[in-house]
Amino acid sequence: MKPLKHVAIIMDGNGRWGISKGKSRNYGHKKGIETVEKIITAAIKKNIKYLTLFVFSTENWKRPIKEIKYLFNLLERYIDSEIENLQKKNIKLKVIGNIFSFPKKLKLKIKRLESLTKNNTKIQINMALNYGARQEILYAFKKLLKKKIMINEKNISKNLYTHSIPDPEILIRTGNTKRISNFLIWQTIYTEIFFEKKMWPEFNQNDFNKIIKKYNKIHRNFGGLNVRTK
Repeated sequence: MKPLKHVAIIMDGNGRWGISKGKSRNYGHKKGIETVEKIITAAIKKNIKYLTLFVFSTENWKRPIKEIKYLFNLLERYIDSEIENLQKKNIKLKVIGNIFSFPKKLKLKIKRLESLTKNNTKIQINMALNYGARQEILYAFKKLLKKKIMINEKNISKNLYTHSIPDPEILIRTGNTKRISNFLIWQTIYTEIFFEKKMWPEFNQNDFNKIIKKYNKIHRNFGGLNVRTK
């Protein structure tokens, strides 16, 4: 089996976890940041080169405006507090999605963080912000039509947000929900999907490592047959 390069995660259940603890949805989002840091550390230990986190979807705009503002403020505070650590740990950060409609101050901080970490090589963290897979595919088609380039699988892949990133071998969704919710639908056609009952704030390094162990036992045929010859 080829080395595991890319893990993608739908970090679901923050709000529900916060409420289950007798507190707020925003409390759950805040605790979810701690899990992000733990899983990044676990991924580095496993020598995984790409970790894609579904942070804010195109559908999340339907949430209450107070919650959206809190999420943006939380992301801004995270950038402020972690920018030096990301540099020290040799971590590259890349955004996939369209952040045009984000607050100006937050956009500037995101772009600065991308610029400062662009040459780091330990691991690449892809933050999916205002991301939707259908919108990503439409974006690729529009680019091809504008450039008058032939529409085929290879050219579509080259014009996605993830054009320089290998497809994920593993997709994890926490929160006891079994769907992929408009996330990386082009890139995950042969991805092994693991649905976890735990909410994101209670997901931990041990859970992450167990999934990788399960993945390593899977023989991936990619549509072919598992034929062994003598």
